[in-house]
Amino acid sequence: MMLRIRSLVERLHRDTRGTVLTEAIVVVPFVTLFSVGILEFGNMFWQKEQIETGLRDAARYLARCPPSSLLSGFVSQCSETTARQIAYYGSPSATAAVPRVTGWTPALSPIDFQYPVRNGQKIVVARTSHIYSESPLFGWLDPDAVTIQAYHEQRYVGW
Repeated sequence: MMLRIRSLVERLHRDTRGTVLTEAIVVVPFVTLFSVGILEFGNMFWQKEQIETGLRDAARYLARCPPSSLLSGFVSQCSETTARQIAYYGSPSATAAVPRVTGWTPALSPIDFQYPVRNGQKIVVARTSHIYSESPLFGWLDPDAVTIQAYHEQRYVGW
């Protein structure tokens, strides 16, 4: 009995048919997971960049707005609502229905604007956080929710 097992093992050891299939069965799952991970993290960084771009555009818009002046009778048409439209949709018009990032909308991820004064200079600060919506493949791993936080400061320049 032991001799039979030994001869079977020796035959399998010398036989190279099926080696590629065996190696592929072992390697393909790891390569697939590695590729999905690279694509998922690339998508995550792309979404963060799009959100930061939206915040930068909104802060620039507010930083260049002239303030309303009661003395001169000038009423500014600039508003945080318009700045939010620019951030979320890339356009000040309300007709733009496609957000820069899927799921990044005023209802789900509000933008907070602040106007601190530093060294005598007014600053426009825009902040938001967004829960990353993963792909189905990444969702199978059941990770905790990934939150993308973004922040932009812009010096007030007015006009």
